[in-house]
Amino acid sequence: MRVLYVIACAAGAAPEVGRLVDQAQQHHWDVHLIATPAALDFLDISGLEARTGHAVRSEHRRADAGSARSLPRADAIIVAPATYNTINKWALGVSDNYALGILAESIGLGIPTVVLPFVNAALAAHPAFQHSVAVLRDARVAVLLGPGEFEPHPPGTGGNRLDSFPWHRALDQADALTAPEDARSSGPGRSPHAADELTSD
Repeated sequence: MRVLYVIACAAGAAPEVGRLVDQAQQHHWDVHLIATPAALDFLDISGLEARTGHAVRSEHRRADAGSARSLPRADAIIVAPATYNTINKWALGVSDNYALGILAESIGLGIPTVVLPFVNAALAAHPAFQHSVAVLRDARVAVLLGPGEFEPHPPGTGGNRLDSFPWHRALDQADALTAPEDARSSGPGRSPHAADELTSD
């Protein structure tokens, strides 16, 4: 079974990440959930652990933690919801928490990675954010931002976008990026270019 890391950040859509877990399992992914430290308060940890059969990880495994197993190597990574802070830190090469450490290595390891942001339009318009998105896309990270993907909402309206948050688009992209080469070449193409009221990650 293919291994999928789902990295959740502290955005308004984070409490609904179980939707992505369920959809991924229907697509035969073995899902391992990783949370930024700020995201932990958004998540139903026990419920998600029951769903996935794995512990929710948010910090590095200590050398003396014999019962804490290392994660299997990921076949793909989905960062959803991804915040303004996480996207900017990742693009800068910052690795100050467990999730960012995984993302920092993912580019060099060539792991297919999909980012589904949740940011408001004011944050998305910041030049630093736009630069970060460009940096990640240049590194072959699929950032699903733009028409038909995730379109930023006006500030203060993120709660109205939770039901329509496109979890399935991130999963479809992960499936496409990990499909056998012949399937990718014969199927319809998608651009790898494709943004959280909160910025505390």
